[in-house]
Amino acid sequence: MEIFFEILKLTIPAGIVSLTTYFLVKNFLDQDTRKQTLNVKRGNQEIITPIRLQAFERIALFLERINPNSIVLRVNINTSAGMLEAEIIKTIRSEFDHNVAQQIYISRKTWDAVVKAKDESIKLVNVAASKVNKEASGMELAQTLLIVSAQLTQLPTKEAMDLVKKEISKEF
Repeated sequence: MEIFFEILKLTIPAGIVSLTTYFLVKNFLDQDTRKQTLNVKRGNQEIITPIRLQAFERIALFLERINPNSIVLRVNINTSAGMLEAEIIKTIRSEFDHNVAQQIYISRKTWDAVVKAKDESIKLVNVAASKVNKEASGMELAQTLLIVSAQLTQLPTKEAMDLVKKEISKEF
C-alpha cells in the first residue's frame, strides 16, 4: 500500500505538469493559427478590395450606359425605328454580357437589381418602339424613348444604382 502512495506522489505532480504543459502549448498553437488565418485574410483583403471596387465601378458604368438618355447618344439614330430598336437592345445585352462576371463581387440582392434594370430597360425600349411605326425614323424612336423615360417616376437603372451605392458605403 505504501508503494501505491509513493507511485501516486510521483504520478499526480507529473500528470498536473503534463496537463498544464499540454494546455499551454495548445493555447499557444491556437493563437498562432488564428494569427496566421488573420494574416491570410488581411492579405486576401488587400488583393480583393481593389477588385471589388473595380467591379462596383464597372456595374455603375454599365447602369449609366444602359440609361435611355445615355444609350440614345451612343447608337446610330440615322436608321429606321425597327433597326434602332434592335441596335439598342443588342447594345444593352452586349454591355450586360461584358459585365456578367462582376456578379462574383457584389451581393445577390444588388446583382438581381442590376439584372432587373437591364430587363426593364429593354422593356422600356420595346414600349417606346410599340408607339412608333417600324418604318419611322430612328430619330422618332429616340425621341419617343426619351419621352417615355421622362414620364417614369424612376428610371429602371436608378434602383440598381442606389443599391450599388448603398453596398459600397456599407462595405468600404
